[in-house]
Amino acid sequence: MSTHADNTTATSRVWFVTGSSSGFGRAIVEEVVARGEFVVATARRPEALADLAAKAPERVQLAELDVTRPEQVRAAVAAAVARFGRIDVLVNNAGFSILGAVEETDEAALRATMELMFFAAVATTREVLPHMRARRSGTIVQITSVGGITTAPGFGPYCAAKHALEALSESLAAEVKPHGVRVLLVEPGAFRTALFGPAFRHMPALDAYAATVGAMRSWVRQTDGEQGGDPAKAARVIADVVARPEVPLRLPLGGDAVDQIRAKLALIAADVDRSEALARATGFDAEA
Repeated sequence: MSTHADNTTATSRVWFVTGSSSGFGRAIVEEVVARGEFVVATARRPEALADLAAKAPERVQLAELDVTRPEQVRAAVAAAVARFGRIDVLVNNAGFSILGAVEETDEAALRATMELMFFAAVATTREVLPHMRARRSGTIVQITSVGGITTAPGFGPYCAAKHALEALSESLAAEVKPHGVRVLLVEPGAFRTALFGPAFRHMPALDAYAATVGAMRSWVRQTDGEQGGDPAKAARVIADVVARPEVPLRLPLGGDAVDQIRAKLALIAADVDRSEALARATGFDAEA
């Protein structure tokens, strides 16, 4: 590692961002570059980021990365540490959207969803963690979704992956806090990215679910390109929060995310209230 790299990264963060070619990933990379910080931008097709690398070649490193391939994850993390000396912020962003009723979703599609948005994010986190623990510093940003807490008909597999990542990350946050490492769960609502675009995975529709999942299919088609959330503003907020001395565990983004999460929490609270007497009655009777 060069002395130049040591000096220039002394006071600036080094980011490692998966799924950087579009959407939140690209917006975060653009924000990091604009702030004068350092970033390893990864994507299956890193050439899609060549324009950003050209703007700041001394601060941007591109890496080809399919996060479902452990050997590529290891190589990309090792190359980042070799060049910049450390990773201050890991952003697990790689993902896709999938829509289909549970009955409509085949085994391969369900496993592919969990593989990319849960197992791969966990694997990348585990690869970076030893470096952060050794330095007693770092922030792990998991880009989950409002679907990490809420659900909707047809989004069962997607929400399952996001719920799983949130649960694991909440446990992780408690585990790594004593080591100086922080965890931030970013929960966006509907933002104007390519998530609902051509790469969106639609499972074959069954007539039985026309009234429920069919309604969600119509909503996706109508919403694509019209989402109210601005990815650039989201990236700015994420970078601002990461820069704070303390970070929340959860960061909802978009008014729709706030409203939907509050509604879900209210439903949970209502169920607990209705069931409390039954729940408390299931213990052994006290001995006379």
